Amino acid sequence: MKVSIITVAYNSVRTLPDTIVSVLNQTYPNIEYIIVDGGSTDGTLDIILNFENKFCNRMKWISEKDHGIYDAMNKGIRMATGDVVGILNSDDYFTDDCVIEKVCNTFTKYHVDAVYGDIHFVDNKNSNKVVRYYSSKRFRPFWLRFGFMPAHPSFYIKKQVMSEVGGYRLDYKIGSDFEMMVRLFRKHNISYKYLNLDFVTMRVGGVSTKNLKSKLVLIKEDVRACLENGIYTNKFFVCLKFLYKIFEIRKFN
Repeated sequence: MKVSIITVAYNSVRTLPDTIVSVLNQTYPNIEYIIVDGGSTDGTLDIILNFENKFCNRMKWISEKDHGIYDAMNKGIRMATGDVVGILNSDDYFTDDCVIEKVCNTFTKYHVDAVYGDIHFVDNKNSNKVVRYYSSKRFRPFWLRFGFMPAHPSFYIKKQVMSEVGGYRLDYKIGSDFEMMVRLFRKHNISYKYLNLDFVTMRVGGVSTKNLKSKLVLIKEDVRACLENGIYTNKFFVCLKFLYKIFEIRKFN
């Protein structure tokens, strides 16, 4: 089983080395690594070039302007030749060297369309300071109406299924990953397996968590994603997920 890992980057010179090294350190041998750069000007391309040979022809990369992160993800998926695809953002890194090996073992054992697990968030300047743990253990498709989804950076899906479903929608500003989950679980009824494993370490400060304005946009888009895919919800339902996040944060404070 071949796994394609896609990293979207733009001016990521500070964090990208950690991301790349965590892919290099994976114990699973059959990995195709794809970096989609948005035309960085800060030395990101130098980092990519410095690491390219270490992948022994298992790395692909492009650098060009795009229409945002979801457009870049779609480019990476189109480039992928693996049986399974997953996203690892340029400010994130694998928590364990055996993540992909365990993911592939789960696909083989259970014959499912998708595998996902947990992630945790760390302080942007101090990676040893954990600020939140995001567990996907309790997720069921029913919870989509409340804005809950499996942790996207832990989500691995068969390439054939992804191709049939279509790419991330570009008419969503920051909620296209949620819309994708709603489409996969609601419209296409994919089979899935939760893996009790911390997949990824994420630095806080992503687009969807920057400020109040971003949260309001995300709530609106989450509601829209559900309604467009046949799930009834409303803003009150979706807001409940923010209360749940408070309890996740308190565990580390």
